[in-house]
Amino acid sequence: MEMISGSFMFLIVIVGIFLVMSVKVLNEYERGVIFRLGRIIGAKGPGLIILVPIVDRMMRVDMRTVTMDVPPQDVITRDNVTLKVNAVIYFRVVEPNRAVVEVENYLLATSKLAQTTLRSVLGQVELDGLLADREAINHRLQAILDKQTEPWGVKVANVEVKQVDLPIEMQRAMARQAEAERERRAKIIAAEGEMQASEKLAEAAEVMGRSPITIQLRYLQTLREMSNEKAMHTIIPLPMDLLRPFLAGQPGFNSK
Repeated sequence: MEMISGSFMFLIVIVGIFLVMSVKVLNEYERGVIFRLGRIIGAKGPGLIILVPIVDRMMRVDMRTVTMDVPPQDVITRDNVTLKVNAVIYFRVVEPNRAVVEVENYLLATSKLAQTTLRSVLGQVELDGLLADREAINHRLQAILDKQTEPWGVKVANVEVKQVDLPIEMQRAMARQAEAERERRAKIIAAEGEMQASEKLAEAAEVMGRSPITIQLRYLQTLREMSNEKAMHTIIPLPMDLLRPFLAGQPGFNSK
């Protein structure tokens, strides 16, 4: 009786082990690639998966978008400037069968491919283009990586050049260039202001020339402004044109 009870318990244990080996539960973002005696029979999931014990083997594949940092790379641009550039890449598995069968480790392979592609692409552009057209460079990197990872069942959604580290000498040169550019713009603005002011002065002189009394009014206004200044002595020149109307009736006055 004890022998039968022991055999029954052993049978229960064996059945339990087989059930654990044959029943798998996959989350919504997971797929299970099933191999039967070494041959792939397809991807299943999500939910409850029943496997044939010993015969079937399952590999889980995460279908969520992966955010991967590309380590800083030493890059020599087309104009021979040495930089350190890092980036971030967003990708996900779209075909689980290929991601398991076509490449040994799709995460490692995508990371290495991103590093070499980053050095290759940035080595074909100049520094000014890298700093000014980063969006176009990001699209170019994404297109190249997506094309090369497509056989692995991996879709590269986006690539972003995150940081560009310039040498100290290059930073100083760019600072001097920016300062010179600001000075050039300031001189142009000042010259344009002088030109506009001279045009307005010429127009004012033309108006005053047509009406001489305006010159006298302007002179009196200038005297008033000078009187408001906090000065000990003020020298006021009196042009003869201003005094001529008052002296015209005096005897001995020559208007010439």
